[in-house]
Amino acid sequence: MNALPSRYDAIVLGAGAAGMMCALTAGGRGRRVLLVDHADAPGKKILISGGGRCNFTNIHSAADRYLSANPHFAKSALGRYTPQDFLALVERHGIAWHEKTLGQLFCDGSARQIVDMLVEECRRAGVIFALGHPVSSVDHDEGGFRVTLNGVTYGAPSLVLATGGPSIPKMGATGFAYDLARRFGLSIVQPRPALVPFTLGGDDALFTELSGVSADVEVRWNKVRFREAALFTHRGLSGPAMLQISSYWQHRTPIAVNFLPDAPADWLLAEKQARPRASLRRSLGEHLPDRLAEALLERLGVSGELGALTDKALRGAQARLADWTFSPTGTEGFAKAEVTAGGISTADLSSRTLMARRVPGLYAIGEAVDVTGWLGGYNFQWAWASGWAAGQAV
Repeated sequence: MNALPSRYDAIVLGAGAAGMMCALTAGGRGRRVLLVDHADAPGKKILISGGGRCNFTNIHSAADRYLSANPHFAKSALGRYTPQDFLALVERHGIAWHEKTLGQLFCDGSARQIVDMLVEECRRAGVIFALGHPVSSVDHDEGGFRVTLNGVTYGAPSLVLATGGPSIPKMGATGFAYDLARRFGLSIVQPRPALVPFTLGGDDALFTELSGVSADVEVRWNKVRFREAALFTHRGLSGPAMLQISSYWQHRTPIAVNFLPDAPADWLLAEKQARPRASLRRSLGEHLPDRLAEALLERLGVSGELGALTDKALRGAQARLADWTFSPTGTEGFAKAEVTAGGISTADLSSRTLMARRVPGLYAIGEAVDVTGWLGGYNFQWAWASGWAAGQAV
């Protein structure tokens, strides 16, 4: 550590997606950049993303796919560094990729390719890495910022907070960025787990018997809806649909699930007319996994041949199946959350440069900021875009 230069144009704290993008962008502009991380290797969360294949962006990225106290804040950065810009970088490095559903882009190979690409770009740009060294202190005066690592102090006129949020603490995630931001007088929007599984209790706990069963559903909370797969777990509800709605959900409120989002109106009455001898169990089993169909009918308390059931009973069953209410007891918390919602308030930051309005030279990017994307590559695109915006400004 003592062999490193002591002065830089910018010090970036956090060698994740946003931090590396910021560092390589600034370095590419001729800035001298020190990239610091307490982990012994960069991009650890990138490596576990997308099942190890890294869902590195989403071609549908736009500000309306992000949660923030200021829904317009992300527009500037997202508009100036697009999914196509990052894809061009991926292709320059010869990384094979494919599009899955809903605009999600993945590596054909491994997430390691994205990390290696970012590290290579940083090295080409002259970025100096200081890995495996926790920050012991950060100070600020008229001369800029001073960061102390292992008893050695490094200075720069610009400091970038890119240490993320507290989601997935086993990967070393902490609330460090918030603590530092508060010290500099920046506000924090209450952080909470996002893209996280729900836990169920009470009567709903019976559904945990279905652990491992999944179905394509539409889930709704207030006016927000997502149409994707839901998965029953031994603790509650997961799968893309549930992770998506969890970012919006508020404690002690119900969510509603339509188990048959493609079914036409009065489909059971039409079935009764066409196949009066067919059982309700068989009809439902043609649309849903057997175990799920059985569990739903058991709770509905309706069974028998369709022809023997009244239209009123069938309409009641249709209505429940299209609007089945669950009351989660909570979520699985930061330990299982893919990202953190909330964070450093956008009211204190420039949307163009990500610099703190009242602390010249201080920047906050990526997950540390109160901008949280949908599942499916949106949070990586915010990391690239916000990192690029700050990297252009430091």
